[in-house]
Amino acid sequence: MKRIVLAGLLPALLACNQTAPAPTPEAEYTITAENTHNKWSQSIPPVLTVDPGAVIEAFLVEASGGHVTVESTADDIESIGSADPFHALTGPVYVRGAEPGDHLAVTLHEIEVQDWGWSAIFPGFGFLADEFDEPYMKIYRFNPGDTEADFGNGIKIPFRPFPGVMGVAPATDSLLSTIPPRSNGGNMDDKDLVEGTTAYFPVFVEGGLFSLGDPHVAQGDGEVSGTAIEGSLRAVYEINLIKNGRDIPSPQYENDQYYAVTGYGTSIDDAARMATRAMIDYLVFETDLSRTKAYVLASLIADLKIAETVDIPHMLATMRVPKDLVNH
Repeated sequence: MKRIVLAGLLPALLACNQTAPAPTPEAEYTITAENTHNKWSQSIPPVLTVDPGAVIEAFLVEASGGHVTVESTADDIESIGSADPFHALTGPVYVRGAEPGDHLAVTLHEIEVQDWGWSAIFPGFGFLADEFDEPYMKIYRFNPGDTEADFGNGIKIPFRPFPGVMGVAPATDSLLSTIPPRSNGGNMDDKDLVEGTTAYFPVFVEGGLFSLGDPHVAQGDGEVSGTAIEGSLRAVYEINLIKNGRDIPSPQYENDQYYAVTGYGTSIDDAARMATRAMIDYLVFETDLSRTKAYVLASLIADLKIAETVDIPHMLATMRVPKDLVNH
């Protein structure tokens, strides 16, 4: 039985697989919030070049790229929605030695909430866009040491920060929108991509050109209204290179408890089917089961869930399995 899903990655690289939390490694590089872009393309030059194993501190700008402020109200929604850029992504980072067919392994060591956030309804956007056509804006203010957001009405929402967008450059000079998730990653809006997670990205161009952004303070599965608690974050991540790994159709990730795959499509059904096929491939690789038995095993132990429903034209589904049932 194979010990790890992507051949060539040493277990020691995965801090999330340790029985006790490891201290956050010291960052070797810092990328400030001024080093951003908001498209996917191999034509966007890197802001940083590193060797595999580099630890990077990155400051991530809230999703509106500064168009929402702590003074914003619902009256500002129309102008905010037409503003550019949205999804200001910090990067890209070029990883020496990364080539098409390789994988980047990105471990999220630390994610720190900043001092405020926002949620909104933009008319025409959201899973129930035809039912909710009035603009809405909610501003949250955070103090040092806070661990939850005050939604009002006595409701407190625990912080669970994560980057809504992570990905590598696709093999095109076209400037692609950051709104939908794709095979390169992108706007996955998966609330489980938190501290302690290692995410795997297939490489399509030399250097990989990894970026992250769209920082979320908290979000439910689906992100149905179209926004999370959007808020700037500070992230510390480690970026490693995997050679000779198995093919993966879109990003996959793991922590100390489970291994997860992603699937995207223009419907939840299509996204769920893609995720299911990816999980079958993983189980076949990891256990040497036949595809038939892996399909049945997925039905018995895997959890299929909706990650997001609003990133037109694609939706994202994930499927995960407990590692203690698969890895022996």
